[in-house]
Amino acid sequence: MIIAKFEGGEAVTMSSQEIADLVGKRHDNVKRTIESLAAGRVIGLPQIEEIPTATKPVSVYVFSGAKGKRDSLVVVAQLSPEFTGALVDRWQHLEQQVQAPALPGDYISALEHLLESKRSEQLAIEQRDQAIETKAEIGSRREATAMATASAAVRQANQLKEELGRGLRQATVAAVEKVAKRKLGKQGFRPLKNWCAENGVQVPKVHDPRYGWVRSWPASAWAAVYQIDLADLFGADGEQA
Repeated sequence: MIIAKFEGGEAVTMSSQEIADLVGKRHDNVKRTIESLAAGRVIGLPQIEEIPTATKPVSVYVFSGAKGKRDSLVVVAQLSPEFTGALVDRWQHLEQQVQAPALPGDYISALEHLLESKRSEQLAIEQRDQAIETKAEIGSRREATAMATASAAVRQANQLKEELGRGLRQATVAAVEKVAKRKLGKQGFRPLKNWCAENGVQVPKVHDPRYGWVRSWPASAWAAVYQIDLADLFGADGEQA
């Protein structure tokens, strides 16, 4: 822990290296987490300083003051939430060392001192809880983005299957024969065509690499003519069985 002197008193600071030591993480990983949170405007980017080592100076981020304390809690909550309480204890211990107030000599002053101490403890707890909530909110946003991306990919895949004539709503004769392992014959399309004409159903065309443009017959026609359920044949999500 670093104690920085300023006019009017001393301020307790904590470095990124000390956070790495506390949570048992590599220092470069801790620095990347700080930079990522700062880039997302979750915390402010702390001041960077160099500290001497046995080999060469090392650059560290330094958290200072109430804002720095709050931001360091967010960082620890992101890295290892189980160490958040330990970080709060470390801050309180160092703050008490710096302040080291003389014990009040009368009863009223003692009560006021105790009340102020309890207020500081409550503030530290609230800052810890806020840091944990911030981590949870970041996780929820990432999960929502991933789910939306996956959902869009599924919709695109299903649309492609429909366009290729092997979907849940329509399918070509060739696609059904391949999956069902059943030959309908060269005129196998005619009963489907007759049913669609009788029922006024439009039959779209899809591209087939072997035959060019072919008809993709609707699921209702397959069910009525050949008792084939496209959903069962191709799977609930449109995949081929």
